[in-house]
Amino acid sequence: MKHIGLFFGSFNPIHVGHLIIANSMLELTDMDEVWFVVSPQNPFKERKTLLADHHRMQMVRVAIDDNYRMRACDVEMHLPIPSYTVVTLAHLSDKYTDKRFSLIMGGDNLANFRRWRNYEHILNNYNIYVYPRPGSEADDLATHPHVHLVEVPMMDISSSYIRNQIAQGHPPRYMLTEPVFRYLTEMHFYEVKH
Repeated sequence: MKHIGLFFGSFNPIHVGHLIIANSMLELTDMDEVWFVVSPQNPFKERKTLLADHHRMQMVRVAIDDNYRMRACDVEMHLPIPSYTVVTLAHLSDKYTDKRFSLIMGGDNLANFRRWRNYEHILNNYNIYVYPRPGSEADDLATHPHVHLVEVPMMDISSSYIRNQIAQGHPPRYMLTEPVFRYLTEMHFYEVKH
């Protein structure tokens, strides 16, 4: 049974920090693949800052195109909005009975995990692989038998920082893969319109 790590995010845009986390999960755990689940709307984020779903999906596809162990997943774009992880997990588990799913999340998300819909169900039925995030404190959930801390390089790169840099006319070239940088530049995404 293939072990799939689900890496949820808006990926607005996907950057090298996301890819390093995903690759570290593949190298340091027993995951066979990492699926980037592109979320149409996070219940805790405002939608107005999001690029259209198909553009964010395309950026994920071009970012991971050369890695057969990574996949772009649009499942949440076909589920009710806002997206809830517990619903997505149930849907994927029903659809892919030959696969075992786990969550990949940052330490900051673990600290807020009790706010998630049906978090006890997720915690009791799925494994959660947690990578450290700058400024996030250790949470008591970290000792739960289904929570696994993975020592991934800690980088303070965020999609919002990248969007702000582009808006200020400072292309963050090496924070993005070359295909993603090219796509963003050609489409003039995140630039301030004069």
